Amino acid sequence: MSQNLVIVESPAKAKTIQQFLGKDYTVKSSFGHIRDLPQKGLNIEINNNFKPIYDISNDKKKIVAELKKLAKNNQVWLASDEDREGEAIAWHLAQALKLDIATTKRIVFHEITKPAILNAISNPRTIDLKLVDAQQARRILDRLVGYELSPVLWKKIKTGLSAGRVQSVAVRIIVDREREINDSVQTGYFKIIANFIIPNNTTLLTAELNTKFKDINAAQKWLNNISNETFIIDSIKTKDSVKQPGAPFTTSTLQQEASRRLNFSVRQTMLIAQKLYEAGHITYMRTDSTLLSDQAINETKNYILKNFSAQYYQKRQFKTKHSSAQEAHEAIRPTNFNNLSTPLDEPSNHLYNLIWQKTVASQMTPAKLIKTEAIIKISNNKEFFVASGEIIKFKGFLEVYSDNKNERILPSIKQSEKLTYETIEAIETFNRPPARYSEATLVKKLEDLGIGRPSTYAPTISTIQSRGYIEKVNLEGKKRNSTKLILSKDKTIDKQNVMTITGADKNKLVPTPIAEVTTDFLIKHFPTIVDYDFTAKIEAEFDKIATGSEKWVTTIKSFYESFHPLVEQSESISRKEASQARLLGVDPTSGKNIYARFGKYGPMLQKGDGDEPTDKPTFAPMPVGKTIMTITLNQAIEMFKLPRVVGQTNEKEDIIANIGRFGPYISVNKTFISIKPHDPLTISLDEALVLYQEKIEKDKAKNIKTFKSGLKIINGPYGPYITDGKKNARISKTQEPDKITEKEAQKILDNAPIKKIKRKFKKNK
Repeated sequence: MSQNLVIVESPAKAKTIQQFLGKDYTVKSSFGHIRDLPQKGLNIEINNNFKPIYDISNDKKKIVAELKKLAKNNQVWLASDEDREGEAIAWHLAQALKLDIATTKRIVFHEITKPAILNAISNPRTIDLKLVDAQQARRILDRLVGYELSPVLWKKIKTGLSAGRVQSVAVRIIVDREREINDSVQTGYFKIIANFIIPNNTTLLTAELNTKFKDINAAQKWLNNISNETFIIDSIKTKDSVKQPGAPFTTSTLQQEASRRLNFSVRQTMLIAQKLYEAGHITYMRTDSTLLSDQAINETKNYILKNFSAQYYQKRQFKTKHSSAQEAHEAIRPTNFNNLSTPLDEPSNHLYNLIWQKTVASQMTPAKLIKTEAIIKISNNKEFFVASGEIIKFKGFLEVYSDNKNERILPSIKQSEKLTYETIEAIETFNRPPARYSEATLVKKLEDLGIGRPSTYAPTISTIQSRGYIEKVNLEGKKRNSTKLILSKDKTIDKQNVMTITGADKNKLVPTPIAEVTTDFLIKHFPTIVDYDFTAKIEAEFDKIATGSEKWVTTIKSFYESFHPLVEQSESISRKEASQARLLGVDPTSGKNIYARFGKYGPMLQKGDGDEPTDKPTFAPMPVGKTIMTITLNQAIEMFKLPRVVGQTNEKEDIIANIGRFGPYISVNKTFISIKPHDPLTISLDEALVLYQEKIEKDKAKNIKTFKSGLKIINGPYGPYITDGKKNARISKTQEPDKITEKEAQKILDNAPIKKIKRKFKKNK
């Protein structure tokens, strides 16, 4: 019979730890938080020093009852994670189970191995209330922001929107970057690349001119002038250099590297890392520390000496980037360096290998390189060519953790050697706009700004995508014609037009129109919420609370005294102002004002002010690729020609072209057909008829049978079913759909249960 009850957060962790502690201990899981602020209502007593009102969620009441029963006859050990969130879970357990805070044993560990667990049992402590206060301050502040600010967005912009202290800043970062890209001016220039023939060598030497030319005429003139010149290797400089290994992984650097090398999303990385941690393969995965324990350093040393040699080993202890780092006490590392893989699934092994390689490499010697630079002078010219490359002299840590870059190795060359050219090319190149963020680079940006902490990055990025502010997209890029001039060894210049694609990219974060409108609204009326420095300052306040140098009530009170008046003032903001209504000009035909504004389903156009009941405004869709800020008056006037009658079908039915919520389309009666990438203003009758006919053929293949009463038997994605347009009924696998009579179809439909529609959210009363 056990005399000790150990409570952890997850069942997987409980199962692993139970094996280490034996029959004298019962290890149970709380399945995460058991208490929290209830979803409905504020549940914070603002006038009572912001006292939170916690509640045990319905799905946890049975778990709490079981834990209470077990706690009566056992010594309780609270063994939640070693961070603020884990400390809060332990405190809530103590409150719910009515345990004495002063005597209840709290144990912490950063790896789930037998030595670590037994060491934790031997060195218990009590709950750190300072860490609890820091977590509580974050939770209360975020609830105040969400509860008071979100309804403002519902009233002024769109129902269902949400605002958050970190998520709103993350959205702003992406909106600001998109505007940087849109505002950037792409300019072209010509760079000169030469491919030289080396005497007695079949390998060409590639070099680039030390200057660039603004236009094609200057580039062509320069090529003509040097076609008969002499090229000599003026100097060859070699320099020894070293490449140092990086620090072991923190949460954010693991997320970034897993994205770059494994193409994992931030959320996917954290889910897999959680699995590895709970199975005992890695240390705690939410940390901003780069430190390694003495034990880990010694184990790494033993592995390197055994599998490589002494010349590959170099002890290092990396300094943690943030002085306030306290989410854990060690970097993410393997718990056993002799395990090169795990018995888990393939994605888990890929991430484990990455962590293993990074940790081992951090204790290895630098790579030794020889960098070479050759200067190739041109007779009678001030310009010169530069050929550069590097050779790995000693791989060092690159034996374990390569940077995946191909070193450019120069062919054998000699000083004063004369060269002739195979080709010299003038290539038109365009400067690149700033890069869009990926999930990983957004994490890095948030970390650099001091916004959020390791535990917040993944949920923040998931939230801004699920709320419709940000989309993760693959960008196709734009086709661009560029010019290439090729000077051949026969001294002729060939001009070529080259088609290139610029801006193509994968898994990039782009803002939706609602993100831009919401961000502008918050910047104007709630500037502190989306201010980078302010948000980082709040994080620093939480750190002070965690160390005991600041009281959580003081921090919350200071924030609320400046935040709440802004909420009260927002009542006077008109919906027209909030929706960014932009006056484009006057319609020359009707004399009415035309606006670009944000509507229920996104950006739209409005003709007329609607000030009089008898003078209702008319609306038109926003052209594809245009925004509220970029559309012109003439472009808007064209859109009011929609819906447009393209022509008629063979059955004399009108074909109507328009733009809807999901893009441009044509409709015939009640049949809608997407016409992407056609323009509804210019699509021809022939083009429309082809798309309509394709839709008819597709529907014929889908419609198995149509009865006079309007009942249909349709072949759906999950099999055949009967429908009257309002109610659907599946057909049994034993029945042949094409042999069902109208009477039988009606009976099947009548007997089918009516599905209840679940509403995603309730309207704000």
